[in-house]
Amino acid sequence: MIRTVLFDLDGTLADTAPDLAFALNSLLAEAGRPPLPLAQIRPVASHGSPALIQLGFGITHPHADYEPLRQRLLAIYLANIARETQLFAGVAELLQEIEQRGLNWGVVTNKPAFLTEPLLAALQLRQRAASVVSGDTLAQRKPHPAPLLLASREAGSEPAACLYLGDAQRDIEAGRRAGMASLIASWGYIAADDQPEQWGADGSLTTPAQLLPWLSDRKLG
Repeated sequence: MIRTVLFDLDGTLADTAPDLAFALNSLLAEAGRPPLPLAQIRPVASHGSPALIQLGFGITHPHADYEPLRQRLLAIYLANIARETQLFAGVAELLQEIEQRGLNWGVVTNKPAFLTEPLLAALQLRQRAASVVSGDTLAQRKPHPAPLLLASREAGSEPAACLYLGDAQRDIEAGRRAGMASLIASWGYIAADDQPEQWGADGSLTTPAQLLPWLSDRKLG
């Protein structure tokens, strides 16, 4: 039986793309470049600052300008971390239902803790989460299973009693490697050329409410 639901953060629990886009476009403006539309930024929002810098400036590590630009991007984003970010529609009700059923939930994200913690605090979620594992909590990050296994221990559940919900292939891979049921949040930041049907997930949800049947009489074999 599922006792703990673990969530990815960006693109699954919260719609952070508008604030990430604001940070990137602010950085582009500082460099004298035109802004990019949110629709272009949104699909890469789950992939962090390296993907945003590559999208905006066409460079990656070890280009000489890469790290200064990335650090400036993170500084702008931190200063505006909850400017427009909000939970996806239906997520607040889902979390409430999980708690009312006597289950618990947590967050496992590749976002570094110095961004994860203030964002969850701004969303008034930090104290409710049974576990929060950020991208730098351990030496390993998703798709390695270690962050999910740590979250299951902190939540007091065996991996087989956990379910992980995410919007990227690394989320599904991490969940499978951790021995958890893994579901795709199809409302998240899935690019047009992604192939989520090939990720090996146990299912795909179009709304958060569709997770509820997984919490009722669900036994994993």
